[in-house]
Amino acid sequence: MKKTLAALTLAVATVSTAQADTLLGLYAGVQGWNMEATGSYGDSADDLETFNFKDETKVNMYVALEHPIPLIPNIKIARTDFDTSGAVTLDTSFTFGNQLYTANSDLTTDVEVTNTDFILYYELFDNDLISFDLGIEGKYLDGLITVTDDSNTSEVEFSGIVPMVYSRAAIGLPFSGLGIYAEGSFLSLGDNTLTDYQAAITYSLLDNIAVDLTLQVGYRAVTMELEDLDDVYTNVDFKGPFAGIEVHF
Repeated sequence: MKKTLAALTLAVATVSTAQADTLLGLYAGVQGWNMEATGSYGDSADDLETFNFKDETKVNMYVALEHPIPLIPNIKIARTDFDTSGAVTLDTSFTFGNQLYTANSDLTTDVEVTNTDFILYYELFDNDLISFDLGIEGKYLDGLITVTDDSNTSEVEFSGIVPMVYSRAAIGLPFSGLGIYAEGSFLSLGDNTLTDYQAAITYSLLDNIAVDLTLQVGYRAVTMELEDLDDVYTNVDFKGPFAGIEVHF
């Protein structure tokens, strides 16, 4: 017990020191994401249908507040939508929203999904060369899926919060303005797997006491294998390159 308490005290002291070295800062960023969607969904695990989704260009936005108060985590909020549309000619029958669609039907679908991430994290390391953040995330998904054929339409709404582990690592290249980072969140529980990863090369365009301005070019990949999220089952991937800009006050 004494060894356990000593280890916990040391861990808290380490986090507190890292937090105390961080100046109060506000980060805001926006990214343009060329999103490719692939996969299937349905309202039961045994009846998933794969659609041919269109590629879309999406806007991702985030804001983060970092502070020097020990033990209290920093906070980040990010928002993305995964809206897309697609079509398929059924090989077999498909039921969605209590509506039966028979084989050889031509279906279209509209998928509207808003993703909001609420992240609490600690800076375990933070200096000009390397930084590492670790925390927890609540990923709130709010969506509406519509399926239509020549004569029928069905709609299913869903929403829910998925708890995840969050981490971010960044490395700066001295005297160049260049850097790289990898950021992601992960959940694997039973038949549910949800991952959201991105990695990018960054360039510091402006760096002074008042404001920092950083450019980003990278790649993001999101996997949603969800069992019964508000009666919706998914096995969908969203991925593609992005370019963005971040401002630090």
